[in-house]
Amino acid sequence: MAEVLVVVEASSQGGIKKVTLEMLTLARTLGGDVSAVVFGDVSAVEGKLGEYGATKIYNATGADLDEYLVAPKATVLAALIQRVSPSAVLVASSQEGKEIAARVAVKLDNGILTDVVALDADGTATQVVFAGSTIVKSKVTKGLPIVTVRPNSLTPAPAPATPSVEAVEVAVEDKDRLAKVVERKVEAKGARPELAEASIVVSGGRGVASADNFKLVEELADLLGGAVGASRAAVDSGFYPHQFQVGQTGKTVSPQLYLALGISGAIQHRAGMQTSKTIVAVNKDAEAPIFELADFGVVGDLFKVVPQAAEEIRKRK
Repeated sequence: MAEVLVVVEASSQGGIKKVTLEMLTLARTLGGDVSAVVFGDVSAVEGKLGEYGATKIYNATGADLDEYLVAPKATVLAALIQRVSPSAVLVASSQEGKEIAARVAVKLDNGILTDVVALDADGTATQVVFAGSTIVKSKVTKGLPIVTVRPNSLTPAPAPATPSVEAVEVAVEDKDRLAKVVERKVEAKGARPELAEASIVVSGGRGVASADNFKLVEELADLLGGAVGASRAAVDSGFYPHQFQVGQTGKTVSPQLYLALGISGAIQHRAGMQTSKTIVAVNKDAEAPIFELADFGVVGDLFKVVPQAAEEIRKRK
């Protein structure tokens, strides 16, 4: 049976991202061997990939991959797909992952499915579309399933294996070198989990009222071991940086628990968080649209409700 390729998503600071472990877990349900594709140094990730079921690792390294943007990676991946003929290719639904998948689909004249939350062995994918209002089942009608997987779509499960490592030739053309990386700045990483991969997210909206008041959101997130998010209204008001925006024009999250503090629940925001497993909303407006979506709602002043909740959490720690 043909193998399933999983394109590894990792960072130099945090190592393998959780979505990679989710993809390895998903790949094992599709049948066949699970193979990981690593761009860059494999030594730091080999053990973790084996722990979650990778039986083979295709490793591509070289200056072309490091010094240029995603085009060389897409070219290498497309060539690998043509050589090994996998039954499916899984890529993370990150900014880079989706661009790589799209470029590969064009190169191979192949169908592509994005932001998939589940995938059946026959290639049928489950997607949440139209700003989260509709769930659809889709299949690629030309070629093999090239799928980008939304983070937090499933729980990673280990399945120890001892992977072999095969070096992959990096052969790219001049057209793949049109966008060169001239500088890299490492973003300061705090103790909080990454927003898109966090199992708990605490978000603040316009109702938080100021940047200083976001300390209340941060405190609750830290007590719960979660990430901090913000609505577009809060970001546009300068309360919190854009990189933490949740919504249609920000990041899409799907945590186990999502707390919306002072967020009205406009469709733009709902599109980025309504697949969360449990949603808790705090808003003083009983008619706020967020309550239509929430599993639990508290109608009240967040500046009274949140400190009380924080105190109760402290008592139980």
